[in-house]
Amino acid sequence: MENIIQIEADFIEKNTDFPNLINALEVAFSKKSAIVPMRHHHDFPNPPVGKESTLLLMPAWNPGKEAGVKIATVSPANGEFGLPAIQGTYIYLDALKGSIKAVLEAKSLTVKRTAAASALASKFLSRPDSKTMLMIGTGALSPNLIKAHASIRPIEQVYVWGRNFKKAEHICTLLKDEKFDITPVKNIEDKIGQVDIISAATLSSTPLVSGKFLRPGQHLDLVGAYRKDMREADDEAVMKSDVFVDTFEGGLKEGGDIVIPLKNGVLKEEDVKADLFAMAGQKLKGRENDEQITFFKSVGHALEDLTAATYYFNLFKNSRT
Repeated sequence: MENIIQIEADFIEKNTDFPNLINALEVAFSKKSAIVPMRHHHDFPNPPVGKESTLLLMPAWNPGKEAGVKIATVSPANGEFGLPAIQGTYIYLDALKGSIKAVLEAKSLTVKRTAAASALASKFLSRPDSKTMLMIGTGALSPNLIKAHASIRPIEQVYVWGRNFKKAEHICTLLKDEKFDITPVKNIEDKIGQVDIISAATLSSTPLVSGKFLRPGQHLDLVGAYRKDMREADDEAVMKSDVFVDTFEGGLKEGGDIVIPLKNGVLKEEDVKADLFAMAGQKLKGRENDEQITFFKSVGHALEDLTAATYYFNLFKNSRT
């Protein structure tokens, strides 16, 4: 049996080049050659903390080439234990032989590919001259979303909001040496109407982005609120925007930012303009003019995990030759 490579979080963190990872995702979405079943999504109770956790199983494979499956949990109460909400492992396989090639730390893999997917969407949906950004949320995704967006747009100023102001300050400290200025803010309303890109990555069950503050030309990137009963933007934000998703398969069924407006009749399925497959494959357009408000909802897709795992596996192999 071949030795199974262990790819830890530290390697993933130190060897991520967002433009290259974004490009890899764009190629994968445009080719649409991978087979990706609907992910398994299982909620289970955790009485000691009074909040449900979620177990996710996400397989994907390129026939005759590579395959993989992510086993991940999302536990919203993990802050009580000083742990990230997302935990997991990615098993990377030889699709032809069925053997395990590598095991990757899945939390880091997930935040990197999620941030890269949002930046890929922004490439199609935000204005090319976008210079300002508001980051809502201070979890592991926050600094990665900021860096990913800044890698494809000329971001000069970033504002960070979190329920805990000290955590917002911490994000700003982490990114103080980046090419943009970054500032913590205490109120979303103070900046939401002034920025070009609004990115949200929270576990909020009530909307944080109010549509009444949105102005023409903005891009809204919603990454959190992964359950049907969670949402980060209100109905007015949906009604004022052109809506896009990462995939129609998952985007229309999983996250509350789409599911709740669909149930309420605020949004119809045919109103959702395109997904990443259509935009990367140049079958449907993203932003069409500078006045549009674009609304992108991401729930994650196993193609992103497989693409990122291949990216890091190849980097690891090349670093050892």
